[in-house]
Amino acid sequence: MVYGKKWVDDFRLLDKAKGFFAEKLANVPTPEAAVDNVDFKGVTRQGVDYHAKVSVKNPYSQTIPICQISYVLKSATRTIASGTIPDPGSLVGNKTTVLDVPVKVAYSIAVSLMKDIGSDWDIDYQLDIGLTFDIPVVGDITIPVSTQGEIKLPSLRDFF
Repeated sequence: MVYGKKWVDDFRLLDKAKGFFAEKLANVPTPEAAVDNVDFKGVTRQGVDYHAKVSVKNPYSQTIPICQISYVLKSATRTIASGTIPDPGSLVGNKTTVLDVPVKVAYSIAVSLMKDIGSDWDIDYQLDIGLTFDIPVVGDITIPVSTQGEIKLPSLRDFF
């Protein structure tokens, strides 16, 4: 098939435009996030509650909406909790916002972990969090944040 010179020139121009926009979008600043800590909060009827504090710095002067927060809590290679928090609020412009991410571990999993642990009641964990933002012009972006450490399991005293 033979293409005309105009079509080839239009294709080259379109290719250059794509490259220009890709380069500009790659240099767009995005929010930066870090997990500050993960703490045991209590025991409820549904399970064991932990809360992660996540600090997120907004590089823009305007407020950025948070579309959702997703999380996966693992011990060794085993997923012990996962979920999403839709529409958790927004980031204040040019400031650091601290987000509270509640993580619920079902009783059945908590009891299973208690049997496997021992006397120290600590488990090694990895918490993976995905923060999805709606950045104007760019669209939705997800920033992954991860932390590892030891976390206390509830004792019998915490249940009563």
